[in-house]
Amino acid sequence: MQKKTFTLIDNRTGKEVEYPIIEGTRGPAAVDFRNLFKDTGTFSYDPGYTSTASCNSTITFIDGAKGELRYRGIPIEILAKEHSYLETCFLLLNEHLPSISELHNFDLELRHRAFLHEGLRNLFNAFPDNAHPMATLSASVTALASFYQEHLDMNNETEYHEMAHRIIAKMPTLAAFAYRHSLGIPFIQPDIDLSFTKNFLTMMRAYPGGKMHLGPLGHEEIKEIEVRALDTIFTLHADHEQNASTTVVRNVASTGAHPYVAISSGIAALWGRAHGGANESVIAQLEMIGSVENVDAFIARAKDPNDDFRLMGFGHRVYKNFDPRAQVLKKLQDELKETLGLDSRLLDIAGRIEEIALNDEYFVSRHLYPNIDFYTGIILTALKIPKNMFTPVFVIGRTVGWITQWIEFKKDPSSKIARPRQLYLGD
Repeated sequence: MQKKTFTLIDNRTGKEVEYPIIEGTRGPAAVDFRNLFKDTGTFSYDPGYTSTASCNSTITFIDGAKGELRYRGIPIEILAKEHSYLETCFLLLNEHLPSISELHNFDLELRHRAFLHEGLRNLFNAFPDNAHPMATLSASVTALASFYQEHLDMNNETEYHEMAHRIIAKMPTLAAFAYRHSLGIPFIQPDIDLSFTKNFLTMMRAYPGGKMHLGPLGHEEIKEIEVRALDTIFTLHADHEQNASTTVVRNVASTGAHPYVAISSGIAALWGRAHGGANESVIAQLEMIGSVENVDAFIARAKDPNDDFRLMGFGHRVYKNFDPRAQVLKKLQDELKETLGLDSRLLDIAGRIEEIALNDEYFVSRHLYPNIDFYTGIILTALKIPKNMFTPVFVIGRTVGWITQWIEFKKDPSSKIARPRQLYLGD
């Protein structure tokens, strides 16, 4: 079979250089330019890495043109509909869906690992009461590295899976504690009798003693449909290929830093308004628009090249079709509309924006379809999760993806420290 190559011609010198083409099992092939500088004395120039594959991976596949997302080869629609978040976590970490006994043991281990070291609990007292939960969460994950400093033997599968299970289990507790500290209210300890997702909702909502908010009919219990909705959101956020925060995690991993420090760096990157913080911005913008009558005016502003107003929740760097995660959440939102009493005013505003965007040539020609952030905020609001916790919820779901990417990087013998070059234009 003839070897596939890419021939580069330097028109300054007439020199031809040949580079191998690496075929993927799905998606575009890649030209192996690793020796470009050595061969030609020039760098490739790709700000934002729009056409650069920084690694090879078997974890997640995205086809932006088709609107396709797969974890370990399984379409996200199937995982979201037929499997739980913990099954998805197991799949990402172990490359196969768990058996009944494997899922039972995995679930049991995470329940017992959800508790925090008392020293780490005390650390929260050092943070200001008004700190954003993302700042507290990032700092506490960094601190977690000081409580688990052991050197990881990457030839020992038991060791790195223990490390992975620990951070997945503790992240909901850290996030809930960060939220409750921001309010100055007592922490609620994990409950080993509760599932992963229900435990998080309980730690967010309960009063000491495990009681929920008191309503007209007595103590309000967490509904199973609420658990299922949040579990679906966790699944949809579990991994998303080489996005900004995942790239940060891999880059920090390349320095040999502790995995929890790498994940803390990913949390910091995710906080950005252009990344994970977008879901918080979407709900804030819907509230700012205020009513359906105001939508057309804001749409006009979004289309005005002289106006810096940007419509949040539309378009995606990779997807040039409907974000498949958004389609899952759209169906979930419609299902929850009556059951959870979703904010009808925000739904009406969002519905009108969606209707216009899906039919207006301006949006259609630019592939500005609703993305996952457009629907997440309304659902999280119905789950009584405040706006400043939207991104920590994203963190909880994404932790398994980050740690799986970290493991893959560390196991790859060709991995090197990240060191991009630059095109210098100064004096």
